[in-house]
Amino acid sequence: MREYSFGPIIFEDGVEFRLWAPLKDSAFLKLKDVDPIPMKRDEEGWHRCRTSAAGPGSLYSFVLPEGSEVPDPGSRHQPEDVRGPSEVVDLTHFQWKADNWIGRPWEESVIYELHVGSFTPQGTFRAAMDKLDHLARLGITAIQIMPISDFPGAYNWGYDGVLPYAPDSSYGRPEDFMALVDAAHERGLSIFLDVVYNHFGPDGNYLPNYAPLFTDRHKTPWGDGINYDGSQSRPIREFVIQNAVYWIKEFRLDGLRLDAVHAINDDSDEHVLLELARHVRDAAGNRHVHLIVENEDNDSDLLKRDEEGRAVRFTAQWNDDVHHVLHVAATDETFGYYQDYADDAKKMGRALAEGFVFQGDHMRYRGETRGKPTGDLPPTAFISFIQNHDQIGNRAHGDRMITYRPLAPLKAVTSIYLLSPQIPMLFMGEEWGARENFPYFCDFNDDLNEKVRTGRRKELSRLPGFDADDLLDPTARTTFEAAKLDWSKLSDTDASEILHFYRSLLALRHERIVPLIEHVGSGAGKFCQEDGVTAVKWRSRDGAELHLLANLSNKPARVLAPPIGETIYSLGDISGNILGTWAVAFSVSSARR
Repeated sequence: MREYSFGPIIFEDGVEFRLWAPLKDSAFLKLKDVDPIPMKRDEEGWHRCRTSAAGPGSLYSFVLPEGSEVPDPGSRHQPEDVRGPSEVVDLTHFQWKADNWIGRPWEESVIYELHVGSFTPQGTFRAAMDKLDHLARLGITAIQIMPISDFPGAYNWGYDGVLPYAPDSSYGRPEDFMALVDAAHERGLSIFLDVVYNHFGPDGNYLPNYAPLFTDRHKTPWGDGINYDGSQSRPIREFVIQNAVYWIKEFRLDGLRLDAVHAINDDSDEHVLLELARHVRDAAGNRHVHLIVENEDNDSDLLKRDEEGRAVRFTAQWNDDVHHVLHVAATDETFGYYQDYADDAKKMGRALAEGFVFQGDHMRYRGETRGKPTGDLPPTAFISFIQNHDQIGNRAHGDRMITYRPLAPLKAVTSIYLLSPQIPMLFMGEEWGARENFPYFCDFNDDLNEKVRTGRRKELSRLPGFDADDLLDPTARTTFEAAKLDWSKLSDTDASEILHFYRSLLALRHERIVPLIEHVGSGAGKFCQEDGVTAVKWRSRDGAELHLLANLSNKPARVLAPPIGETIYSLGDISGNILGTWAVAFSVSSARR
């Protein structure tokens, strides 16, 4: 742990504690049954002390001059939540079983997003381990876990974390998370972690009391921006960069998903995102480690490839544009930002063939241009989905499409996103048609809870699905409990049929699509849109082509020509040049000699 600036360092004869508090002239270390120990301050604001009175398992906190006790911002474990003492944890003794694991190539990825607290009734890392075999049989190759950094209260989506090095204690100990990662690797499953470096949660973040964490030179939806480029910003940059490396090296994670990177403002010569990616890739060595971004600005520069087609910094981006065109097709919803995807049928083809719909084009919902060109990117630079925590949770009730749409359109859009060359991502329970809502939930103090209720109602009033007066209370425990998956329903007839549908599609993807997209480079996708039919083709470097024909409507449609080459998948009625309602066909044509 000596390569990390934050958190305790364990020696054979004791522990060294460190706190970066440049706004304070002094600080004390507090241990149980020991008088407060003064810490020595250096010119850069680091307070340090080394004592033989502490070891693994010791609880500690820091005492500031005014008498307030604060946890270690680099804490590895908070057994009594964010306001309690930190615990010294020795992670070096964990016995890894999948010691030779080096990860999986990106092209093989089929991602499964889950929230630890609601994935199982118990809501723990250990309980999630019991479901890994289910995911492996489904055809999943990577699990993306929503943020786990310690947050205040008993339940939270995870985006209100305040102690980024400490897995939330409601899910288990750090060693339990290691065990989950190890068990996943034994089954050939990669683990990605969602991390938040654009803001800190509103409750339990003590850093601003003693360090210049924020700056008013940058603004974010959560207030002042994080100080990545101002006075005394170097330790703050190190705090997040080392955190990313910490997850990759100490927990052997296979990748990270960086939340809302468009809200990370930095005017430095090297943006903190690029510096972070550079250090993570150096730390990964020969392992397959993948970095994913969420970016509302659709900045394709972050996804740059080298001459051999490999990601230089970031591997892929969540592609909201694909979600939106497929959602509009399946639901006919045109509320909020969906309106920008309902006025031009060609946007479906462009999203599937090129990734972004908006590539410098004006977007009415935003009132400005959005995105950059994607012609130099392969389809695997984009992650496609029809559900995720945002697109479900940012509805008034957090309701899933299956609760308000028939199966025919859902099967059609599912077929398209699971078999297209972009990397697919499922949301937990989607594979069997789970009907549990997934609304936003959190557990703050009374004052903050009321602000959240008011803020969510105001925010959701602009978003799709806000058409009810009985908005769920995001702070109520019943809202969180209702979001937990009911695994007993997996044996129901309807659930079994949907699960079989998903397994069959993913088996076909691994057999026929993955070998093809390994050879699909930049600018490979082409599309056309005629009479309601979407036609897309992706050409590989050896000349083989993957073709898609889709009629995502309630009326039959005529195409100029039937599917080309060998049909590897069809859904619905397809007869000659006629595609029935909600019909989808994928075919492969061989390389021309």
